[in-house]
Amino acid sequence: MSFSPLTLTLIIFAVMLLLMALRTPIAIAMFVAGAVGYVLQAGWLPLASFLNTQAFARFASYDLSVIPLFILMGNFATQGGISRALFGFAAAVMSRFKGGLAMAAVVACAAFGAICGSSVATAATITQVALPEMRRAGYSGRLSTGTLAAGGTLGILIPPSVPLVIYAILAEQNIAKLFAAAMIPGILAMIGYMIAIAIYVRVVPGQAPEQEAAPKLTAQALAGIGPIAVIFVVVFGGIYGGLFTPTEGAAVGAAATFFAALAKREITWAKFKHCFYSTAESSAMIFLIFLGADLMNASLALTQVPGQLAGIVQGWGLPPVMVVAAIMLFYVVLGSVMDELSMILLTIPIFFPMIMGLDFGMPKESVAIWFGIMVLMTVGFGMLAPPVGLNVYVVNSMAKEVPIAESYKGVMPFLISDTVRTLLLLVFPSISLWLVKYIG
Repeated sequence: MSFSPLTLTLIIFAVMLLLMALRTPIAIAMFVAGAVGYVLQAGWLPLASFLNTQAFARFASYDLSVIPLFILMGNFATQGGISRALFGFAAAVMSRFKGGLAMAAVVACAAFGAICGSSVATAATITQVALPEMRRAGYSGRLSTGTLAAGGTLGILIPPSVPLVIYAILAEQNIAKLFAAAMIPGILAMIGYMIAIAIYVRVVPGQAPEQEAAPKLTAQALAGIGPIAVIFVVVFGGIYGGLFTPTEGAAVGAAATFFAALAKREITWAKFKHCFYSTAESSAMIFLIFLGADLMNASLALTQVPGQLAGIVQGWGLPPVMVVAAIMLFYVVLGSVMDELSMILLTIPIFFPMIMGLDFGMPKESVAIWFGIMVLMTVGFGMLAPPVGLNVYVVNSMAKEVPIAESYKGVMPFLISDTVRTLLLLVFPSISLWLVKYIG
């Protein structure tokens, strides 16, 4: 039985969505959907041959080793008590402002994200420290959970970022340049969230206390953030100074974070083992998603629909920025049913060639880097937006007395901030690319 390319494409996506609806892990859903599409087009033997070579080719890549190293670095930071020192310092600086403790949570998320690279891990770790303090100070459950869910997205917006590393591998771009491009948008995100808090606590009464007891900025608080500052400078200074590659930098960062945790006397043998177990689990999940996405993308490539779609879009004659805006809207919708890694692995092989075929009036490398930052911005949006919003679920599960509807209301000011920032970066690509020109 023969099917048209469009019918085959619809069959592949229908199988994947059906399996996802049955709560099948996303890696298996993509793998099975890709296998079905491959067999319908080429047969069993070509599928077996593809799997025989593709699995080794994918997992033997040296570039992939950067992922477990950054995850391990984040786990050492999580288990090493670094989050408490970050929040304590931020609270001492920000609590003199109305809504200052919420702003401190955002600053702590940004700082922790700079050595973590994971949105969910950042949200969960800072929530453990900040949520009790915010509730004790009189913050509403809505603002507390909304702030911490939004702040968690800074874990992937501020380098190192695991989704950005995956994009770099798929798009064959320089990881260090992508990290540099993400720096200013990440800082803008942090500032935008703080502005959103300042406006929200003044417009909506009863969400934050009128006056907070500001803890003193002590030498101990300053000393607590010293290791984090040193790690950030060593890792990224070494990468941009040419001392080591991003992969070597991740290894140095993981080792430095481990010694920082030892110095704080927070790491125990049980926590040490947990760091490696958690890293293995997360890395295995990511690599399995890689394999599932590879098979599904190979199956879609056989239909030639992605190439035809690129030709159709180019034939419409739309302004290139409008095409990117449409893709961003698609990501927002897709974010309601998929996690960020799955979205990137599934869609970048389809969208990236389309974007590279358009004329944005700037070098192709700049287009690839800017598009990667735009994807990252939208992925962060998807971590908050209903009906899924993974970060909202994670934080709300730790604040059992707060209804999930309240948490969704709490992230709305931050989604507005995200929208403004994304539009700004869409219209002015130079914001993302300003630091990149200084990278050799």
